[in-house]
Amino acid sequence: MRAFRLAYDGRPYSGFQRQPDVPTVEDALFDALRALDVLDSEVRRPSGSEEHSSSGSRTQSGDGETPPGYAAAGRTDADVSALAQTVAFETPEWLTPAALNGTLPGPIRAWASADVPDDFHATHDAARRVYRYHLYAPTLDDERVREALEALAGEHDFHNLTTDDEGTVRALETGYVRDGDFLVLTFAAGGFVRHMVRRIVALVQAVGSGASDLDRIARVLGDESLDGGAGVPTAPATPLVLAAVPYPTVSFESDPDAVESAREVFGERRVEALTAARVVGDLCGGIE
Repeated sequence: MRAFRLAYDGRPYSGFQRQPDVPTVEDALFDALRALDVLDSEVRRPSGSEEHSSSGSRTQSGDGETPPGYAAAGRTDADVSALAQTVAFETPEWLTPAALNGTLPGPIRAWASADVPDDFHATHDAARRVYRYHLYAPTLDDERVREALEALAGEHDFHNLTTDDEGTVRALETGYVRDGDFLVLTFAAGGFVRHMVRRIVALVQAVGSGASDLDRIARVLGDESLDGGAGVPTAPATPLVLAAVPYPTVSFESDPDAVESAREVFGERRVEALTAARVVGDLCGGIE
């Protein structure tokens, strides 16, 4: 059993988990493993409207569609990126992060790995998940943001901040730093329900801008279900990054060749994004 750290730019993908007929990070990973003959190249995920169970249960003996023992730390949504997505499965000794990168598409890079016990489970053994959200917020009141984040921290029922009906009670840690025009918001918990982070961001933004008062947070965390105009919208996905997934008993070792490849790939994508921003800025500034 070996665990791999994956970093990816989520913008080209419809999320991490396999889905019919759309590109996902997990599909790209399995295609790369097939190309390396680590996964049966003759077996393909069927198209259709029904997907396999997403309960996080580990594949014990391999089903032809996933490697034996396969599990992932989490399932990021479409356009969400990751620095520390973690997958683990039974693998040949020679499969290093650098070797895996040889068949992975550019926006997905393996960069570290660790040999783990036979019963290791990438989902269940994670101590917590840490997300960062890069919020463009030149005019937000930092003090109001701080107060909002403090009110949201701790154990609460976040049923008004998700589409899920179960598992909505979570213990949340929050934080932020000001970085120029951006606020980098940090959220940590043992796990997150669907859309929870992005709805929290939207709520914090509303309070920070003065569009909502701080008392709204108490109403959102209350027992009453808030729908329609009283509900909380979902902030955009692109600024969100799965930043860390610690495992108390696992020490990951960076692969120097893989790290160099990842920095090169993401460096190029950063330049592309900066260039695109300048072009759009030219258009915006040139319209009179």
